[in-house]
Amino acid sequence: MRWVLGVVAALAAGASLPVVAGAQWLLVPMDRMQENHLRAYGLTYWTLQQGNKAEWLLNYRSGSFLLPDRADIRREAAFRGVSIQPVDAAGEAQIRAIVADGNMEAVPLEKAPKVAVYTPPNSTPWDDAVTMALEYAGIDYETLWDPEVLDADLSQYEWIHLHHEDFTGQYSKFYLTYAGAPWLQEEVARNQEVARSHGFANVPELKKAVALRIHDYIEAGGFLFAMCSATETLELALAAGAVDIAAAYSDGTPPDPDASAKMDWGRALAFQGADVQIAPSVNAFSDIDAHQVNTAWRKDLGAFTLFNFSAKFDPVPAMLTQDHEAVIPDFYGLTTSFREDRLKPGTVVLAREGTWAKYIHGNFGEGTWTFFGGHDPEDPEHQIGDPQTDLALHPNSPGYRLILNNVLFPAAKKKKLKT
Repeated sequence: MRWVLGVVAALAAGASLPVVAGAQWLLVPMDRMQENHLRAYGLTYWTLQQGNKAEWLLNYRSGSFLLPDRADIRREAAFRGVSIQPVDAAGEAQIRAIVADGNMEAVPLEKAPKVAVYTPPNSTPWDDAVTMALEYAGIDYETLWDPEVLDADLSQYEWIHLHHEDFTGQYSKFYLTYAGAPWLQEEVARNQEVARSHGFANVPELKKAVALRIHDYIEAGGFLFAMCSATETLELALAAGAVDIAAAYSDGTPPDPDASAKMDWGRALAFQGADVQIAPSVNAFSDIDAHQVNTAWRKDLGAFTLFNFSAKFDPVPAMLTQDHEAVIPDFYGLTTSFREDRLKPGTVVLAREGTWAKYIHGNFGEGTWTFFGGHDPEDPEHQIGDPQTDLALHPNSPGYRLILNNVLFPAAKKKKLKT
């Protein structure tokens, strides 16, 4: 990996870590003193993988980590290019006093969560920001797709990610622009084969079943993180029930003009009362997305602002919003933002651009879900065929930090939380 080569060069140049007598902890600062924020998450995850405990200091120096002072962790930090600071007993006492007296909290991290990314086999035309973040940070993950979601035991995963998939079975309406593209034809054929092999009449029915399995995974205690079109289309698939909102794509029949009125939002996680965009000639799924990126009425990008939550009273949203920047440039996706008048009561807005929600979270059953609009935090207008974002050029990306907050969130010690 690139980070290995970089550290080998650094060690060869004589780089060394300071030795502090009596040091017990290594502080991983997450404010602007950190050289590589993204790999700091990977270092913390690796530390948990080795059977060590760690702590997440919410709102202390932008969400810093405390790791045991061990030689192997020091070496791993050097390999990854992550800034660390040895902390002795007096330094630890000072940190804990600051945390106890301020709007902060020390959250124990106990176990590296098992991570899975839902991704189709022919996903190369798009870049998945979460996959890139995991690989750059050095966090292990497995991949799964419809056959695994339907046939495997999802409870083996603490955390599952969805990205730009279309769970309505309309192939993101890419036919409007890419009807003859080999990758789209391959995607259609593969989805149709999976639908046939599992006894579904068409791809929309397959995707509804997949969406319901994911719904049940969350209800049983799973952690779901979704970005881009997966946020909106998962909800549409869950609410559709017997309504065929993808008829024009599945069998060519005219769409139901009363589809919006027939939707049942009781099974949806985040949204309610949305109007479905049934016209196959309009490249939008519904009016949930406020930006409507691929329509003639597309809204311009601005910046979104993270809410400052109380770490003591709202530890979950505080974990999900730890960052060294509070205002972050927005970025498009097939679903970019969420109209707040389409949110269900109880949905927690974590970040907002103007009157639109960008980043939201909620509980469902024993589990949780988090939706983050947009496709790639460092590529505001990503297009199919664009080169992959090189995270080595963005090691301190505040947008990618929000993704990695979610990866470590399931590692937190389980206790009765207020949100």
